[in-house]
Amino acid sequence: MRTIETRDPVAPTTADGPAIEVAGLRQRYGSFEAVRGISFEVHPAELFALLGTNGAGKTTTMEVLEGFTGASEGRVRVLGLDPVRRRRALRPRIGIMLQEAGFLGDLTVAETVAVWKGMSADAGRPPLEADVLETVDLAAKAKTRVRQLSGGQKRRLDLALALLSRPEVLFLDEPTTGMDPEARQATWEVIRGLRAAGTTVLLTTHYLEEAERLADRLAIMHEGVIRTYGTVDEVVSTTGDQITFRLPEPAEPPFLPGAAPVVTGSQVVYSLAGEAHPALRTLLAWADGHGLTLERLEVRRGTLEDAFLRVVGDRR
Repeated sequence: MRTIETRDPVAPTTADGPAIEVAGLRQRYGSFEAVRGISFEVHPAELFALLGTNGAGKTTTMEVLEGFTGASEGRVRVLGLDPVRRRRALRPRIGIMLQEAGFLGDLTVAETVAVWKGMSADAGRPPLEADVLETVDLAAKAKTRVRQLSGGQKRRLDLALALLSRPEVLFLDEPTTGMDPEARQATWEVIRGLRAAGTTVLLTTHYLEEAERLADRLAIMHEGVIRTYGTVDEVVSTTGDQITFRLPEPAEPPFLPGAAPVVTGSQVVYSLAGEAHPALRTLLAWADGHGLTLERLEVRRGTLEDAFLRVVGDRR
C-alpha cells in the first residue's frame, strides 16, 4: 500500500475552528433516544476515535455528521457547514466508509471505481482513479469481479472509494472488519499517512488496539452518552494499575491502599485506583512478614480495554 496526496485546502472554514463540531446532539427515533446530548470536537488533521458497544449511538452520530439524517436537537458542523442543509457543498470535501457498502457484484473492481469516480468529481482537484487501488493494495485485483473478493478485500475497496475525492474529512465506520492481521496493519499505515497529509479522520471501531494505535483523542460512548473523553493516555489513566500473583499456600491476602483483593483459587488480583508503587511496597512487606513467595508477580499498567470495560460496566 502507498500513501496518497490529499486535496489542497479549498475553503477557510476550519482555519480558526474545529473540523468537526458536535454540541448537545440528540437523536430520537420515536420514543427512543439513541443519542442523548453529546458534545465533542475534532481538530483539523486529527484522528478521533468514537468507541462503544453495539447500540451505544456511534453509528447514529456518524450518520448525522455525514448528512444522512438531521439532528433532533443540537448543533452539528463539518468543515464549518451544516451537513444536512449544506450537503451539496460539503459532499465533495468528505469521504465516507460505511460499515457495509452496496456493491454490484458483477462489476470489476476497476469498473466500480470508474462508476464511483463520476459521483466523486467536483470543481476542485480531479479524483484519484488508478492510484487509489495501489494505495489500498488492490491494483492486482482491478479486473476481478467484486463478488469474487474476500470480505477484507471488499473493505479495502470501500476505503478506496472513500478516498477518491481526496477528502478533507474522512469518516471510517469499522474500517478493518473482516481483514486479516497483515491487511489490518497495512490499512493502519494508509490511515496514518492520510492524517499526516492533513486529512481529519473520525473513526469508529470495535478493535480497541486499533484506537490505541491510531487515535490522537477518543471518546467512549455508552447508552447514547459520552462517558469519557480525551487522549488515550488520559482515558487509560482513569483505570489505575493492576497487580496479580499466585499464593503458594492458602492465605488471606491483605487489603492494599485503595484496593481489595479478588481471589480466584490461588490467583490474587488487585485493581488499583492509581499507580502500583505504594501498594506494591505494602504487599511485599506483608509477604516478607509471612515468609511467603508471591509466584508470577506481575504489575500491569491499565489499558484502554480496562477503561472501556469500566465504562460499559463489565467488571470481569
